Amino acid sequence: MDINKGNILLVEDEENLHEALKLNLEMEGYTVTSAFDGNAAVKATRNEYFDLLILDIMLPELDGISVTETVRVHNSEVPILILSAKNNSADRVLGLKKGADDYLTKPFNLEELLLRVEKLIMKNKKIQDKESVGDIYEFGGNRVDFKSLMANNFKGEAIELSKKEALLLKLLIENKDDVVTREKILQVVWGYNVYPTTRTIDNFILNFRKYFEQDSRNPKHFHSARGMGYKYTD
Repeated sequence: MDINKGNILLVEDEENLHEALKLNLEMEGYTVTSAFDGNAAVKATRNEYFDLLILDIMLPELDGISVTETVRVHNSEVPILILSAKNNSADRVLGLKKGADDYLTKPFNLEELLLRVEKLIMKNKKIQDKESVGDIYEFGGNRVDFKSLMANNFKGEAIELSKKEALLLKLLIENKDDVVTREKILQVVWGYNVYPTTRTIDNFILNFRKYFEQDSRNPKHFHSARGMGYKYTD
């Protein structure tokens, strides 16, 4: 299937179940990254963008609840579906309290799992989709034409934008006043599974300040939120 319906991190240490789930998810059109222990899962979330995490609770090294807590410190957006052999309300409540979006007990019906996966991904994408700003945007005496990749700043200087600069600029503007996480920037600007260093994104923000800020050392429009992401304000 050519259309990728979403990127999923599958964290399950029972190999037969892992392979069966991976195969079925891929047949549904998802791209699946595998992890077999909690530490590998946390590492993967720091290097790639995922539309969903499927987490077993009983994992080597770091259990699923601890993975959920750790991921939520840096990423409040990614949906998390917990799989558990424990079928009691206390564990379910704990999982949801620590940041999981859904909870499925083993053994589960495969069709139900696939349905929950689809709903979680679709719901998250609807939340993340912001209204487009259109081709032309003006702020602080600056004018940006996203279609032609050209801008004119408050000094009247013409600036030629790279495609990635335009994509990042548009993403920040469409999320005005909200911090955009590095994971979201990774997804939209760089494409899946390619992680730019924080320094790379910082350099883009420095360029925007140089282009569009009246005082680049005291920026009004382009801000870094340490350890979280980046924000635009008008």
